[in-house]
Amino acid sequence: MSSAVSGELNRRYRHILSRDPLEAAQVTSAAKIPADAVRANLKRENKSHRGIREKTALRILVAGAVNQDFLEEICQLEKLEHLELGWPTTATDLKPITSLRSLNVLKINSPRAVTDFTPLLQLASLEVLFIENAKHMTSLDWLGPLAERLTVLGVEGSMWTTQRIPSLAPLSGFRAEALFLTSTSVGDGTLKPLQSMSNLRFLGTARNAPRSEFAALQAARPGLVCDWFSETMWKLTGG
Repeated sequence: MSSAVSGELNRRYRHILSRDPLEAAQVTSAAKIPADAVRANLKRENKSHRGIREKTALRILVAGAVNQDFLEEICQLEKLEHLELGWPTTATDLKPITSLRSLNVLKINSPRAVTDFTPLLQLASLEVLFIENAKHMTSLDWLGPLAERLTVLGVEGSMWTTQRIPSLAPLSGFRAEALFLTSTSVGDGTLKPLQSMSNLRFLGTARNAPRSEFAALQAARPGLVCDWFSETMWKLTGG
């Protein structure tokens, strides 16, 4: 599979997440967001987020520096369909998100104080979920109830931090079309659980398993697109 095809699929599935939210210029005060705005990009400075709950027309929100107070205001925006909690996310409790019943895209960047991600299981409309650099996410077991619902799943590290995943076994049978595992390590070193993801079309991943594991995955799922199925990638990385 060519790198061009891989790149196109990567952009497509990443675009499901982004939907060009940055068309709305970033502001640092909720007061600067028009009352009829359907998308916004707000970075909190001290208490500058206060009043975001009044912007009830919002469907897409990119929010930066989200503490607990900011999150609780955001979660009063019942029409939100797309929410990105950008770096750093310092909120400690995700329970308020359960009120966002129309939410189908959620990205959480560096939720360094969150220890319980299970409230996200109550988001009945959720289709796209990305969680990046989650310090306290020690396994993927909690994701099980989302197996039939997610189209895109990303569990990723950051530029400077590797997300350690003990095993991909909890993803066996997931119906997702795209899986992103950028900047991750897999403790048990096997990709075999991904062979049972029958809808999987694109795998964007770090070199987180032996070459033999990628070869076995390619043999089991010949239609799957993954850069690590390419001889060129292994040559470039000395594999």
